[in-house]
Amino acid sequence: MQVSVENVGKLGRKLTVKFPAERLETQVTERIAEMGRTVRLKGFRPGKVPTNVIKQRFGAQVRGEALSELIGSTLREAVNQEKLQPIANPSVDTTGNAEDGEIAYTATFEIMPEFPVVDVAALEIARPKAEVKDEDIDKMIETLRTQRRSFDDVSRASKEGDFVMFEYAAEAGDYRFPAEGLERAGSVIGSGTLFKALDEALTGRSAGDDLVQDVAFPEDFRNPELAGKTAKVTFKIVKVQEPNLPAVDADFIQLFGVVDGNIDTFRKEVRANLERELKATLMARLKSEVAEKLAGAYPDLDVPDLMANAEAQSLAAGNLPRGQQPSPEMVAQALPFAKKRVIAALLMGEIARKNELRLDRSRMGEMLTAIASTYEEPEKVIELYNSDPQLMQGLQNRVMEDQVAEWVANNAKSTDQELSFDEVMRPIGA
Repeated sequence: MQVSVENVGKLGRKLTVKFPAERLETQVTERIAEMGRTVRLKGFRPGKVPTNVIKQRFGAQVRGEALSELIGSTLREAVNQEKLQPIANPSVDTTGNAEDGEIAYTATFEIMPEFPVVDVAALEIARPKAEVKDEDIDKMIETLRTQRRSFDDVSRASKEGDFVMFEYAAEAGDYRFPAEGLERAGSVIGSGTLFKALDEALTGRSAGDDLVQDVAFPEDFRNPELAGKTAKVTFKIVKVQEPNLPAVDADFIQLFGVVDGNIDTFRKEVRANLERELKATLMARLKSEVAEKLAGAYPDLDVPDLMANAEAQSLAAGNLPRGQQPSPEMVAQALPFAKKRVIAALLMGEIARKNELRLDRSRMGEMLTAIASTYEEPEKVIELYNSDPQLMQGLQNRVMEDQVAEWVANNAKSTDQELSFDEVMRPIGA
């Protein structure tokens, strides 16, 4: 077997492999002979099918399968011989025909970059810290009450927290929405469902009120004909309702699976749920911090195009409806950030390898239990993970990322960043 390697860019490799054609012919002959002993064809007795008939019927299929297997085995041998580390399955090109007694093919792929010595001790890491306090439990219970509130009609003027049902029409220049009549809508004032200017227009209104008011629509409004424009809006207030929050009694508590309806048991359950969410979010923030500092410390690390483009595609598709593909412009815009994420992921993998970090099976069990506990039938979720290699691999990757992030934080210049529960749970940048 002859092997030659050509560099295609910094990380691209083109491997040319040649092997004796007789290896393929030998395998084809052996398989044809084996089929002669086992194949069943109408008009022939088992084991008595002529070789030329088998070749005519199955020769192309047998040859294709044998060639594919030979390329696979010789490619693995060639990659090991040249000490290459492809990041994905190579793209193989061949005619499959013999020339000068040899069959040749080329395999094109990208390899892992050469890693620098990662000086974790030089990194400055802010490790977020927080705990669940009684006031956080109180706030969550109020949130649960709000989610289950009812609304009662009132004759007074509307205020924040009230539900207002209204009909409207908006005019901007020659454009009118709707084209005829009025559109009906409803929202809780101050809930964020509507934009601020519309909330303000609906505040202090009573059922039956009619008004016309100029309203500035935000740039990102869903209707492009109104987005970023000031329109004359005609309103008709249909009804105003005030919220009625349920009492925190046994009936309310039992809605959340607390059978005894006891407030102390309920608060313990709420605390446990908040602590689980807090733990996961603290870890996510730590991983984000470690990733950002690693990518910032080694910005010139070569990144495989395949990995960067796949990450950019994923990022660009993140905010699109399921199944909708991002445009090339959206992917290109996401590429710089995607490269930073790939750099961080590659470096974290290298840190795990260099420092011989091993997957903590007990943490695997804890994370799986935590995930399953958020579902009505946890045992079925655990069973699903244990029976699905892809789900289990994803779980293993998450646990290893957690371990690497903690290892980096423990060996870097880390300082604790004391935060409240709300500060931790608030989206970064919000």
